Amino acid sequence: MTEALEPDAAAEQQQSLSRAVARNLASTTKSSPKMQEVTPRWLLRRLPWQEVSAGTYRINRRRSYPLGDGLVAVTTDAGAARVVPRELCELPLLRGYQDEAALAALADRFEQRAIEAGQVIATAGQRSDRVVVVAHGKIARIRSGEYGAATVLDVLAEGEFFGDRTLAGTDVEWEFTYRTETSCTVLELSRDAIDQTGTTYGSLFEHVRGVLESPAPATNKRGEALIELASGHDGEPGLRGTFVDYEAEPREYELSVAQTVLRVHSRVADLYNQPMDQVEQQLRLTIEALRERQE
Repeated sequence: MTEALEPDAAAEQQQSLSRAVARNLASTTKSSPKMQEVTPRWLLRRLPWQEVSAGTYRINRRRSYPLGDGLVAVTTDAGAARVVPRELCELPLLRGYQDEAALAALADRFEQRAIEAGQVIATAGQRSDRVVVVAHGKIARIRSGEYGAATVLDVLAEGEFFGDRTLAGTDVEWEFTYRTETSCTVLELSRDAIDQTGTTYGSLFEHVRGVLESPAPATNKRGEALIELASGHDGEPGLRGTFVDYEAEPREYELSVAQTVLRVHSRVADLYNQPMDQVEQQLRLTIEALRERQE
């Protein structure tokens, strides 16, 4: 007589490991340990990495007059945009200005404004009465073409600005026409706000006057100090003397160290070293992680 077993009872009577699980444990099917964090590391291949022994790395460069990236950083919190005070030094007339309190006062006086697409913000030839920083959207810079038609010279995006010559005084005119290409959010600093800040912080207008009165240094198209060269001449003309100028205060970076301690128990290294050396695999994966941190 044969008695039928319930499903639970049949499961309890299993006497052997299933073939699927046994196959996973067979040493002949094991692969070396993998990690998903590994990237192509194109940055490590493209940048000129150098061996350094100190904790600070200094980048010495040829002297450059238009320092920075030419963009005014804008932060947004709960829909309210605000200019980062120190970033106002990206404005040509404020380059090198050191009064943090005056910069903060200027940044606080910027007013946020939303503009729909297709609106003209400023018209060439009219009096410039404000500094405009693009917080969001795109604005076209336009001037009259050869036959009177409007020609788009450039499109300004987030962080770019215009009207910075307003800092020089009240007799400044818009050089170009500016029209919104998309819905935009801009930050505007009015002429009155500039005058009020300059009255409180006298160093502001002193710095602007100094920049306006100082002769523009000779530079190449990259803004670097010019190297005087001559070519294509006949006879024995007098040649100008020259030298290559360097930055007086180069940028410095504090270096950080990526390090760890790898611990492998001797019992693991002795008993579980086949078919793979566990110490070797542990070292390989640790080095991979260090290289990822470097990237």
